[in-house]
Amino acid sequence: MNLTDHFSLAELTASETAARRGIDNTPSAAIIKNLTRIAQLLERVRVLLGSKPILVSSGYRAPALNEAVGGSKTSAHMQGLAADFICPGFGTPLAICKRLDSLGLEFDQLIQEGTWVHIGLAAEGQKPRRQVLTAKFSAGGTTYGSGL
Repeated sequence: MNLTDHFSLAELTASETAARRGIDNTPSAAIIKNLTRIAQLLERVRVLLGSKPILVSSGYRAPALNEAVGGSKTSAHMQGLAADFICPGFGTPLAICKRLDSLGLEFDQLIQEGTWVHIGLAAEGQKPRRQVLTAKFSAGGTTYGSGL
């Protein structure tokens, strides 16, 4: 099922971890509605990045899958409101974040995660925070600093 021209439901729910561990990652109708919003945002991102293909590594995560991959207990992925991606044809995750931040794109969170970009939306009816963060990795875990 295609959600938009370039993004399918299968792409935004695919997970090797879920397949390997037998975790059901099937979204509800409400989650599919949110995934459609994320797919629409990714379409706008794709255009802003010169219409280069975007490769999604993580979209929706059922709570059990989110726990299995060590996601935040409040992760927007569990609501179908976030996607992690790269766009090799455009450039590095940092270059992508700088471009998206500079153009005033509406989002709740934009995180430069080192080797990928995380983008998230606010729940329907909520004002987006337009929070721009950079992940910092250490032996003690991941922390997030404001800005790029």
